[in-house]
Amino acid sequence: MPSALTSSLLAAIAGAVSVSAHGHVTKVTIDGKSYQGFDPTSAPFGPQPDSVTWSNGAKDNGFVLSSALQDPDIICHLDATNAALSAPVAAGGEVSLTWNQWADSHKGPVIDYLADCGGDCSTVDKTTLKWFKIAEAGQLELGAGSGTTGKWADDVLIQDSLTWKVTIPSSLKSGNYVLRHELIALHEAGTEGKAQMYPQCINLQVSGSGTQSPDGVVGTQLYTSTDAGILHNIYNDEKLSSVADYKIPGPALVKFDGSSSSNNDNASSPSAAPAPAPTSTSTTPAQPTTTAPTATSPVASSTSTAVANTQPTASSPATTTPKKTCSRKRHARRHARELKNL
Repeated sequence: MPSALTSSLLAAIAGAVSVSAHGHVTKVTIDGKSYQGFDPTSAPFGPQPDSVTWSNGAKDNGFVLSSALQDPDIICHLDATNAALSAPVAAGGEVSLTWNQWADSHKGPVIDYLADCGGDCSTVDKTTLKWFKIAEAGQLELGAGSGTTGKWADDVLIQDSLTWKVTIPSSLKSGNYVLRHELIALHEAGTEGKAQMYPQCINLQVSGSGTQSPDGVVGTQLYTSTDAGILHNIYNDEKLSSVADYKIPGPALVKFDGSSSSNNDNASSPSAAPAPAPTSTSTTPAQPTTTAPTATSPVASSTSTAVANTQPTASSPATTTPKKTCSRKRHARRHARELKNL
């Protein structure tokens, strides 16, 4: 277990990395088309008329500290202003975000949010945007020994040529959205207020037939400086039992339609209801012969009628017909005798 001094030294070394190691999204690629990201280190600072990425004032590729999480700067970075254009993307499509650089020492999660502009994203007030989380990745492997940092989501970013891919939910309602893509560097986050936040915002015009429109949280309420995923010492992995012990900050991921569609597979099963014919046949013999058949059970009706015909009553045609036949015969013999005597 590293001492407090050791942890402090490691954090200090990581913090001494040149600010040039900090970064920004330099390219956005959607469906084979690339858009240039906003470069805050280039002059003049301000909105770019041909950009889909929001401008910001981090001229040294800097960050927003976790001591300022209730400041509007946390929404889309320092003094961020709306992008003038929006990149079209189909719901279910993929957005690739490429960074210009990222320091290996800056371990932390990668998180992606969307917010519905409710109109034109180029003029929306960023403080009114409500963000819902669509993707997240945190710690992937624990550190192998005392004082080591393990593997994090941003290590994957580095391995993939500084590119991160996020899928726009296929069931999302079409409209104008801002994508908030964020790296969080935790190399000094063992001290409250020292986590470094790097939010990047991109305007999207989402098309599709989806209907989901999730509610969200305004940017200044996404985090607090004492959240477990913000105030976290990445050099103390020996205190963790698994990577799941690191809690990615922010609201929970939104559950979108599509993953639970199989829950209704048994709703229309033909075996759910018994066939009517076997049921009525099995109960018919037990019914009294005087019971009238019902209109909803044709099988029971014909069976009941057959049973009734086997039990004639005193007034049935079966007892009166023989008497009528016998009388006609006697009348015929009497008439023959009368003719013979003439």
